[in-house]
Amino acid sequence: MESDERIERRRRREQVRRRRGRLAAAALAAFAVGLVIGAGGGGDDPAPSSGTAPRPDDASPAPARPAADRLTLEQQVGRMVILRFAGTEAPGYVRRVLRQGRAAGVILFADNVVSPGQLKTLTRTLRRASPAFEPLICVDQEGGEIRILEWAAPERAAGEQAAAGTVRADALAAGRDLRAAGVGVTLAPVADVPSVDGAALASRAFARDPEQAAAAVAESIAGWHEAGVATTVKHFPGLGGATVNTDDGPATIKRSRAELDADLEPFRAAIDAGTDFVMAGHATYPALDGLHIASQSPAVIDGLLRAELGFDGVVMTDSMEAAAALAAGDVDESALASARAGVDLMLTTGRGSYIRVYRALLAQARADAGFRRRVAASAARVLAAQSSRDG
Repeated sequence: MESDERIERRRRREQVRRRRGRLAAAALAAFAVGLVIGAGGGGDDPAPSSGTAPRPDDASPAPARPAADRLTLEQQVGRMVILRFAGTEAPGYVRRVLRQGRAAGVILFADNVVSPGQLKTLTRTLRRASPAFEPLICVDQEGGEIRILEWAAPERAAGEQAAAGTVRADALAAGRDLRAAGVGVTLAPVADVPSVDGAALASRAFARDPEQAAAAVAESIAGWHEAGVATTVKHFPGLGGATVNTDDGPATIKRSRAELDADLEPFRAAIDAGTDFVMAGHATYPALDGLHIASQSPAVIDGLLRAELGFDGVVMTDSMEAAAALAAGDVDESALASARAGVDLMLTTGRGSYIRVYRALLAQARADAGFRRRVAASAARVLAAQSSRDG
């Protein structure tokens, strides 16, 4: 007989699917008219528009397909890239790329943010630059030292939030701070469960116990969502077994499949709670796929995350410039590998990386019908996520 917990989890997951269906329908309404703005003209890629792209395959949310179909191929590829820029004002090329629909949004770092007023002006500029596409404006706002908005909540680190019983309240306060500044996506919460001595991300985790971590992750997502901010649970399928941060170097996590199943509990809870995004990490897991880092592994993304755990939202990479990712290949090669594995959104954070990734994805989509179907499916998912951000 099915347990009460399993029944409740299935019920919550069905609620999430219905919610995503409504968002996808909203995407259709939002993008039904005028989606050829600036397509393929000028900017960093001078290639002419190729017109509308083929319909996505069955992996995409069905109600969003007509909206995705109305995008040019250049705009569909644009849904797959987040870019980074330097400084406190949006450069002309960033405004142009957003206006033409050739990027899904931006990630902001400390050098982009100096005060609440300046940030609000910046995010307003970014949104106005993108009249047809609500840009995904992302920041790392986990708590403690990992806060791009230094004046904003949560002041406590994740473990302190859990110990104090304030996880949901802290996320709600942080979400309200981000919304006031015009930021719609937090790259949080961390769902990693420290499982070895010297775990690199121990100070950023909620708890060492998977069940406690899972409960905290669900509470965090509930708080962020109550404030109207999208969440990005990370770093799938868990970096708790790594003693090296993948930002700094390659990491191999030698956990058995049974041990990894326990580490996945916070991610299951996040999916049940309706997380908008899942960030794929760059570690290698021999028990899952000994040949590829997670963000480039079909077994991890299409297999474990999509098929087994049932996640139908947007999968984002961790930084494409992380040392572990660069060890696996250049950013353009890595982006292609991630897209083939089932990742929807490439997070570029280095100088010149955006255009290399964009051009590589576009060239492959023009050359390969199967890859175009992948692109179209990802574009549909990202459109549905964008439709839920109202600035």
